[in-house]
Amino acid sequence: QVQLVESGGGSVRAGGSLRLSCTVSGDSMTQYAMAWFRQAAGKEREEVVCISAGGTPIYSDFTKGRFTIRRSHSENIVYLSIDSLEPEDTAMYYCSAGSGRTCPTSPNQRVWGQGTQVTVSS
Repeated sequence: QVQLVESGGGSVRAGGSLRLSCTVSGDSMTQYAMAWFRQAAGKEREEVVCISAGGTPIYSDFTKGRFTIRRSHSENIVYLSIDSLEPEDTAMYYCSAGSGRTCPTSPNQRVWGQGTQVTVSS
């Protein structure tokens, strides 16, 4: 069973940048599509980006070129870089692993991490 641990969140000023990490253990992530989601207080969880096992990303429209996902198979880590942070980016960010190689991942087959909090002040 794959396990995910997110890190790299924090409190930053608007305009700043962060790089979130999702460390995968229990299995190699080379066979799985991986995704980042976020959930702001009082709102539903939304997908930020999904990246296939082959490395093709699919970004949600709101990312507007500010988000970049990268998977490192040698490290078994998935990174999410966020530039030009906005207060609206404040949320808990979650990493998830799909059960297959392609995006989108099946909602009822995702494995989740515990999340890392990103707080952006104006």
